[in-house]
Amino acid sequence: MTDNALDYYQPPETDALGLIRLRATTAGLTEVAFVMEADAPARPNALTERARAQLAEYFAGTRQAFDLPLTPEGTDFQCRVWQALETIPFGETRCYAEIAEQLRCKGGQRAVGAANGKNPLAIVVPCHRVIGSDGRLTGYAGGIGRKQWLLAHEAGEVPFALG
Repeated sequence: MTDNALDYYQPPETDALGLIRLRATTAGLTEVAFVMEADAPARPNALTERARAQLAEYFAGTRQAFDLPLTPEGTDFQCRVWQALETIPFGETRCYAEIAEQLRCKGGQRAVGAANGKNPLAIVVPCHRVIGSDGRLTGYAGGIGRKQWLLAHEAGEVPFALG
């Protein structure tokens, strides 16, 4: 496998989400990010190909959880938040305060929100499943429209085009 692999995935039947960039080392997936266009030639490895296959299953509605080695770079707290995000079941949401309490960081919802916003592994580490305590969709690094689309997809609703 190439040490610093780069690949792209285009979700089928929708232009709403745009292109997804995948980066990986031999140890694990380091990035899943929404991009406007390919910014470098693809250099896939077995892990990026496996991630593409699992994303295809997710968008086809046949996969609800990802089974990939992940090696995101972040602070200890960020990594703890990202691990907590992985416990949110498909089709469900949690608020920032619930994640903070899960991490025994009562009152740490702003810190959780900041870490959530730095998640380098969109979709795979489901930061789109975190909402405000009042039920509103709050910040998403990929844009609120994408967050809304992903939540609708997981709810089994017919996905809509982003405006």
